[in-house]
Parts: sequence; C-alpha cells; structure tokens
Amino acid sequence: MGTPRPLTADTSIADWLADPVGNAILTDLLAQAGQTPDAFKPVRRFAIKRLVSLSRGAFTQEMLDEIVRRAQAGESPAGTIGSGADRAATAPAPDAPRTSAPAWAERVDLGRFSGRTVIVTGAGSGIGRATASRVAREGGRVIAVDVSAERLDDLAAALPDSDVMPLVADITDDADVARIVEAAGDRIDGLANVAGIMDDMTPVGEVSDAVWQRVFRVNVDGTMKLMRAVIPTMLAQAAGSIVNVASEAALRGSAAGAAYTASKHAVVGLTRSSAFVYGPSGIRVNAVAPGPTITNIEASFASPLAAERIQTAMVVMPDPAVAEAVAASITFLLSDDGVNVSGAILPSDGGWSAA
Repeated sequence: MGTPRPLTADTSIADWLADPVGNAILTDLLAQAGQTPDAFKPVRRFAIKRLVSLSRGAFTQEMLDEIVRRAQAGESPAGTIGSGADRAATAPAPDAPRTSAPAWAERVDLGRFSGRTVIVTGAGSGIGRATASRVAREGGRVIAVDVSAERLDDLAAALPDSDVMPLVADITDDADVARIVEAAGDRIDGLANVAGIMDDMTPVGEVSDAVWQRVFRVNVDGTMKLMRAVIPTMLAQAAGSIVNVASEAALRGSAAGAAYTASKHAVVGLTRSSAFVYGPSGIRVNAVAPGPTITNIEASFASPLAAERIQTAMVVMPDPAVAEAVAASITFLLSDDGVNVSGAILPSDGGWSAA
C-alpha cells in the first residue's frame, strides 16, 4: 500500500472522515457545535473547502486553514485517537468511494444578460439568490424580490458593482406584484419564478387545509400571478423568457407530501400551457425541476407513514447540489442560449429522475 496523500482543502469530506487524524479533528469541531459527523452525509463527496461558501459564515477560511495545518502536522485533539499503527487500526471505514469528482465551478459569461432586465423571486437565499447573482454578474439588471429585507440587503452588498434592485414583496399579493412589474419598467426580458415553500410531508389523508392552502398560495398562485403580470410587457416587445422552478416532486410521487407534490405538478401545467399559447408570440416558457439542493428550505415529517415511505424511496437520491449548479440550468433557459427550448421541464437533479 502506498503512503496516504496529505489532507488538503481540496480533499473530499469523505476522505477527511476516513483518515484517523482528519476524522478526529472534524469530530471534535462538530462536537463543539453539538453535532456529529452524520451532519456531513449530504455533502460528503464535496471538497472540504466548499464548506466555506456553503456554511454562510459558520465555517470560515481561517478555520479551514487551521484544520488543514493541524491535519498535516498530525495534531489531533487530545485523547481522541492513538498514534502510528493505533491510528490506522481505529480509522473508520469510509461510507463512500474514496475518489471524488472535481469541484464544479461556474463559468461566468460576462455579456450574456447585458441590456436585459430579469425579475428573480426568492432572490434572498438559495437557488433564487444564486440565480440573481449569476444574472447580475453576467451584465443583467436584476429586480431581486424576496420577503426578507435583510437577505436582500446582503445580496446587494455582495454585488456592489452590479445592477441589482432589491424589492421586498409578497408574490401572493396583487399590489406587491404590481410594484414588482412597475420596478422592472418598460422592458422585462426574463422572469425566474424561484420563490416557493415546502409542505410538512403529510399524505392526502392527513394534510390540513392550512398546509394545503399555504403551499398552493405561494407555489402556484404566486407563480401564476407573476407570469400573468409580465405577459403583457413581453407580448408588446414580442420577446421574453419565463423559467419556473418546479421540483423532482413534479416528476414523481415519492419526493414530498401531497400539497407540495400537487403544487409542483400544477407549476408544470402552467409552464406547458403557457409555452403552447405564447410560443408564436416570441415568449419562451420552461421549468427547471431541481433535485436535492443545499438551500434554506428544510423538510419536516409530520406524518410517520409518509416518513417511512418517502425516506425509503430517498435511498437512491443523489448527493445535494449547490444552489449555483441549479442556477446554471435556470440562466441557460433564461438566456438566448435556450433560444430553441420552450415547454421543457428540465430535471436539474444529478440524475435522480433517471433512477
């Protein structure tokens, strides 16, 4: 057997956990926050350096540099492991292949959205933030819509040299929708309907009216209202691109509860109907169906039956993607790169829909 490679910032989290010193360092670090290495399961194949951006400040570059230094020096927390042969004997078995795919990186096209105005909802976090950021960095003017002023301020601060207009608005409110369109002005080249909420994973026999109505109000009514509001402007200019965010739950019945699944199926219906009707008018309408993605939307199981069934089905679920990877799919369809695509439901799911 050859000498193990030293742990670096580019080493996968799985390989850190498979190394006795790396495992001890990460286990100690997590314990300080009341967590265990199980917290890394969704991102175990990522290079550890990606935690800096994914953690939104909880894991800093300085912390990364320090654990890499300690790992390479063999400085494990006191009392956690032995030394030499003892360390090799106590090393945990890896739960994933020791080879990992290279980290994906955006390839920004600096002029793709120049002169374009794009509305992005849910722009304060997750996929919406990544989409707004990508459009802005590629030269577009972004009307960034979210219900959180704090998150929008953070987005604008992160893009000081870009044309980003933060707008606090509720997409389910007609007056707020009118304000969004007014802020966009005389031309609207794109709409990314990203804002959405999860249900509580209840099946139809257990779903409450409150959950059903809340999920449909945001995921379906809000999406429809923004589409309806931008269509007149796009018709007048004989051009426009709308991208709705559906979900793997729009393609299968095993990804969420009844309310969320039905709402995302409805988004697909809105997308296809609109693409058919408005295609001859120069308006393209598509949807992206993300698989597991690292966002601030968390699922909770209010139904033991649903938890048993859905968690069993999730065994074949791929590792989650970063929001920027889904934004790459969305911006492709928003841009002229997607010129010949309309009415498509694009799975951006790491192959989950092929399972």
